[in-house]
Amino acid sequence: MIISKAAEHCGQADYGWLQARYTFSFGHYFDPELLGYASLRVLNQEVLAPGAAFQPRTYPQVDILNIILQGEAEYRDSNGNHARAKAGDALLLATQPNVSYSEHNACHKTSLTRLQLWLNACPTQENRTLQRLSLDKKGCHLLASPEETQDQHSLYLRQQVWIYHLDLNIHEQNTITLNGNRAYLQSINGTMRINGITPENSKTLHCGDGAFIQQEAKVTVLAETPMRALLIDLVV
Repeated sequence: MIISKAAEHCGQADYGWLQARYTFSFGHYFDPELLGYASLRVLNQEVLAPGAAFQPRTYPQVDILNIILQGEAEYRDSNGNHARAKAGDALLLATQPNVSYSEHNACHKTSLTRLQLWLNACPTQENRTLQRLSLDKKGCHLLASPEETQDQHSLYLRQQVWIYHLDLNIHEQNTITLNGNRAYLQSINGTMRINGITPENSKTLHCGDGAFIQQEAKVTVLAETPMRALLIDLVV
C-alpha cells in the first residue's frame, strides 16, 4: 500500500529568520495522527536566513541526518566538536545525553536550505559524533544503514534503518528491495512515479511530496523529470 502526502498538507512555519515545512508533528505544529513513522521521528525542510542560527540545545537520543540543498551550514557541540557541510553534502550527528548542539548558516549572503531527519537511536549502540558524505553520484545509492563500513561509502546509523539517495535522469527508473514492512519516500525535487508490487498501487509525486509505504516487498521509482529523492526503509 502506498499513501501519498502532498507538500501543501505539511505543517508550515515562517518566523522570518526561519521558514519550515514539517512532515510530522514538530514545534507548534501538532497532528495526533502524525507523531512520526516507525523510528522516523522528524522530517523537516527548513530555510535559514543568511547568518541565522539555532542556539545550542540538547536532543533526545537520535541520529540527525542533514541533507544540505543550498548554502553552507556549521555545526558545533558542547564537547568542542565542529563541522561544516555545504550543498551536496550529507552530515550525520549522533546526539548524546547532556551534550548541546548548535547550527548556523555560515553564509551572510545566501540562505541555507536543508532536509533534516531524526531517527530513534538504540541507546546501547555507540557511533561517531560526526559523519559526512558527499552526494555526488547519479543513480540510486545507499546513503546510511546499520552496517558500519570501513570505506565510509555510507553513513552508520544506530537503528535498523536503510536510507537511499536517488538522483535519476528523465525516464530512468530504479527498483529497491525493502528490508522492513514500512518505508517513507521523500521527494526533494522533480516529478516521479512510485510503484508497488501491483500495477494499480502507484502514485505520482512532485517536488516536496512524500509517500507512506506499507507491506511492500519492493518499490520502483520512475523519473518523469530529472529528480532527487530519499527512500527511508524502516524495520522498526
